[in-house]
Amino acid sequence: MSKLTKEDIMKAVEEMTVLELADLVKALEEKFGVTALPAVASAQVGAAPAAAAPVEEQTVFNVVLVNAGAQKIAVIKAVRELVPTLGLTDAKALVDAAPKEILTGVNKSAAEEARKKLEAAGGKVELK
Repeated sequence: MSKLTKEDIMKAVEEMTVLELADLVKALEEKFGVTALPAVASAQVGAAPAAAAPVEEQTVFNVVLVNAGAQKIAVIKAVRELVPTLGLTDAKALVDAAPKEILTGVNKSAAEEARKKLEAAGGKVELK
């Protein structure tokens, strides 16, 4: 088997859907025992005040369904699109138990896409 180059891997990642990328990240986290959360730097003695430090933009989000709204069936369908491993009863239970996390540890674009789908279906969503 030939060795994959960085370009080969980048090409494969470019062709993946957001859900496939989320599954890939989860598989890598499980395989190597790591998390995709950024490391938090500890404060050093004598360091500059926190106000002077540049503000880091949040890169990892959790998509939380706050309320299913009036169109619960459409929201259940949207949840099943976002999490294809859920069956109908599991998706319904998740929607009924709102507020609940639908996706955890996803990047900004995946979180925004999920938010748009759930809000278009009639649900109320928060990104944390």
